[in-house]
Amino acid sequence: MVLVAITFAVVALDQLTKMMVHSTFDLDQSIKIIDGFFSLTYVRNTGAAWGILGHARYTFRQLFFLSIPPLAVFIIVLFLYNLPETERLEIYALSLISGGAIGNYIDRLRFGYVVDFLDFHYRNIYHYPVFNLADSSIVAGVGILTLLMLIKKKKNVSTDPART
Repeated sequence: MVLVAITFAVVALDQLTKMMVHSTFDLDQSIKIIDGFFSLTYVRNTGAAWGILGHARYTFRQLFFLSIPPLAVFIIVLFLYNLPETERLEIYALSLISGGAIGNYIDRLRFGYVVDFLDFHYRNIYHYPVFNLADSSIVAGVGILTLLMLIKKKKNVSTDPART
């Protein structure tokens, strides 16, 4: 139930923000929010994260990007099925990842690209690739899982009698 609630919330918020940007901004239009640091900039990402594979052949991109998210969500559901309810943080993390994957998948089905708009930069010196809330959700979920794995590994190492 938690998976469904978090996943739905991520998808809804992601799609709402993308719809607002897609319907009110012109392509490549940018509005400064914090001068020299953060803008809302409408871009279309035909690739994966940070535009990876964006210049690959159209047929490959379509096949790849339309088959991977359902597979990822299926694998997440399998993990969740075998996860005890006491592992709440893992459930939250996997829910964030599935919500982000579904949010970007909806864009690919509707438009053939993903709507990105969160634009962080440092003046004209550094520019982070533009992203969206679905991307943020995926990164947060993966980050939480990584931290949990590191914590569990550290616990296993410190309680391993062979190490003492």
